[in-house]
Amino acid sequence: MSVAFAVENHVARITIDRPDRMNAVDLATETELIGIWEAIEKDRDVRVVVLTGAGDRAFCTGADMKGGDSGLSGLEYWAASRPGGFGGIALRDTLDVPVIARVNGHALGGGMEMVLGCDIVVASEKATFGLPEPRVGRLALDGGIALLTRRIPHVHAMGLLLSGRRIPAAEAHALGLVNEVVAPDALDAAVERWVESILACAPLSVRAIKAMVRAGEGMSPREAQMLRLPQLVEALQSEDQNEGVKAFQEKRTPNWTGR
Repeated sequence: MSVAFAVENHVARITIDRPDRMNAVDLATETELIGIWEAIEKDRDVRVVVLTGAGDRAFCTGADMKGGDSGLSGLEYWAASRPGGFGGIALRDTLDVPVIARVNGHALGGGMEMVLGCDIVVASEKATFGLPEPRVGRLALDGGIALLTRRIPHVHAMGLLLSGRRIPAAEAHALGLVNEVVAPDALDAAVERWVESILACAPLSVRAIKAMVRAGEGMSPREAQMLRLPQLVEALQSEDQNEGVKAFQEKRTPNWTGR
């Protein structure tokens, strides 16, 4: 197994465990990741996901160009089935649970595409980000081109896409790609603060928020506000919405059940 996966106390933790390959992803690893995302979608007990890479050098450096899949041509690699974009998460549009990227090192190529598929990004000061595909005759087709120009201003996105250059965490933060940059030894504590903040919210509200944001992309504010999604209805008629109001009135911490 090249991916570690565990769920505890409503938190799913996914670690790409190939430090000898800078956590690069081959097709076998990607198959594991896709299966994990599918399992999380079916597990209503999961309320937040933390995605990271093993070791302290790399989050993920994209496709494994030195492994057994390196013989594929660019066209053959692109034609391979890749539900949800790179790593199964870059373009995933069926997951309502928030995903936090714990970027401990280099997030390059497909690794950066995975970051773009996450909702919150916490990075070590030594992390770097980039889409170097054109420097090896390839293209960031598993989420990079599609997402980056929608995430940051056009000239900055094109500057990264057309040059293939990598940027430090501080610059990624300035561009709006990262929520928080911390010292390497403070990374875990920072991630856990975000985890606890999400767990403090009603899980059905969180799911509905993510679903509404995703469904409303490309709509006008008025159209997005008028969305009537099943996740929204479920949250607003849940036991938790009654519990939240009652806890506020009684000045206590809510006891969320996810129902």
